Amino acid sequence: MKRIALMFLRSFFNLPFWLYTLFKYCNIEKYDRFTRYAFLHKNVPLINKRGRVKIECHGIENLPKENGYIMFPNHQGLFDALAFVETHERPIVTVMKKEVKDVFLLRNVITLLQAEIIDREDIRQSMTVIKNMTNRVKLGENFVIFAEGTRSRKGNQIGEFKGGSFKSAMNAHCPIVPVALIDSFKAFDTNSIKPVTVQIHYLKPLYYEDYKGMKSTEIAALVMQRITDTIAQYEHK
Repeated sequence: MKRIALMFLRSFFNLPFWLYTLFKYCNIEKYDRFTRYAFLHKNVPLINKRGRVKIECHGIENLPKENGYIMFPNHQGLFDALAFVETHERPIVTVMKKEVKDVFLLRNVITLLQAEIIDREDIRQSMTVIKNMTNRVKLGENFVIFAEGTRSRKGNQIGEFKGGSFKSAMNAHCPIVPVALIDSFKAFDTNSIKPVTVQIHYLKPLYYEDYKGMKSTEIAALVMQRITDTIAQYEHK
């Protein structure tokens, strides 16, 4: 958490304006998703830089040209979302666990992004989120969902990907984009303010023709393996 404090301290004079703008853009009826997301995309790189975090982005050319896809990264910690917002130019929607929906500032970002909130202990509510995601992806929104369900807490070692996380993509027949995050845990989860480099690798997508006929667990295993292979290749570079 030392790095979060550093980010706040080094952005002290910007905070009043940023908070005002954040609260203003929470009026989703007045401001469209492109305007709302552009605010985050513009300012997050500055916040990361002030926190002494450098992001190396690879494979941005692999993102589908058309909107309406779901990205499946490994989950390392709280910083993961900032890596996406800095590097992904088009608006994204996140799926967040219910425990964070009332956290100060996070709840405003949830509103701004129109994030989906999931309760993994409530099967009926989870099915509603899957249905909502399916409909929104069909309408051209791009999602990020962490298929592990929770951060690994084991550095660059990833946990098992849950097959159910892929149901929305399967129902929407949309592209699935594996994303490998490397050293993202070092930003907020090591209690250090030493300079750190975080890698984000957008891997080649799976299109519907690539995975139709596969079970959700098979898709999960394939995506997990591609991410694991990428981490093994790049984590020590």
